[in-house]
Amino acid sequence: EGLPFLIPSALLTLVLGVIGWKWLTFFGILCTLFIAFFFRNPKRIIPTLPNVVISPADGRIIHIGECEEERFLKERTLKISIFMSIFDVHLNRMPVSGSVLQRSYHPGKFLVAHVEKSSLLNEQNALILEAEDRLKILLVQIAGLVARRIVCYPKVGDALKRGEIFGLIRFGSRVDLYLPTEVRPLVRVGQHVKGGESIIGYRG
Repeated sequence: EGLPFLIPSALLTLVLGVIGWKWLTFFGILCTLFIAFFFRNPKRIIPTLPNVVISPADGRIIHIGECEEERFLKERTLKISIFMSIFDVHLNRMPVSGSVLQRSYHPGKFLVAHVEKSSLLNEQNALILEAEDRLKILLVQIAGLVARRIVCYPKVGDALKRGEIFGLIRFGSRVDLYLPTEVRPLVRVGQHVKGGESIIGYRG
């Protein structure tokens, strides 16, 4: 996903260096390094404990609480929201092992992602997952102020493993996770989590 940005930036920087424009070359190097940093894919150790829900994204927990999810699941759920800054890894990972029951894309605005109303108004992509124990989970990728592209790989019917990469959101965004109310949250607001590695809930 990063190559369409990284290659042109690197080539332009090379041309500027050949021409001898030192300051622009220095700026081009910084841009190229930032792009490589943004699209990085660090190795993650996926937890093997049973009945746990892991974070679908890197970022800061900005909301934990029960709510009525009326658009897709149409039931009371535990909502956990994660804000991804431009400095976080932006790959998204499966919170549980399961299959994709429904996928739904909605165009919208590009409000600052940590604002609560962005959950409803911003451009977003929703996945309804059925876990191996038949529990249904809603996962929503939400574009932010700078983000202009949501990437989601799986199709309806695809089966994925816990921690498996399923997509990304470019340049600052948010992920909302709607879980059954019996799931016990193991994180707190303000805590920084790692996608595919941090345990955020327990299904006991």
